[in-house]
Amino acid sequence: MNLSKKKQLASKVLKTGKKRIHFNSENLAEIKEAITKQDIKDLYKEGIITIKPIKGRKRIKKRKTKRGPGKIKKKVKKRKQTYVKITRKLREYLRHLKKQGIITNELFLELRKKIRMRDFRSKAHLKEHLEGLEEVNLNQIVVSKTKPKTKKKIVKAKKPKKDIKEKTTKPKEKKK
Repeated sequence: MNLSKKKQLASKVLKTGKKRIHFNSENLAEIKEAITKQDIKDLYKEGIITIKPIKGRKRIKKRKTKRGPGKIKKKVKKRKQTYVKITRKLREYLRHLKKQGIITNELFLELRKKIRMRDFRSKAHLKEHLEGLEEVNLNQIVVSKTKPKTKKKIVKAKKPKKDIKEKTTKPKEKKK
């Protein structure tokens, strides 16, 4: 006997999968005669059609997710922005010192490597480090009064608006 269509009907009526529906092998003749949804519901109440329990892991007992050091994902964007701001500021300061001749080219390259490795937290920390070195004298620094080059915004001149004459309109009469 092929009862695949009956299983399909029972799965729709009982709202479960086809694999979970089990027919009692002693009452197959009654199952074969069942045509309507109501017949299937009655057979389920009598116990001729049963539903198997769910196999596998239950939703209640979820597996604990592993949170090792490789699984933790932090947002990088904020850290990267702070890194970029600090390195740009420190590199600009180093260029300024090299241009004035306060630091040598070898020291300049060494400090750039240290900036890249994030050895300095801030500009003040870099200055403190330079004061500790004997070959650098920070008292020689001349502050330049020129402003840094910035891109100027080009603003187009707006055309003056024409005077708009006020339109005099009569209020519309309501229809009665």
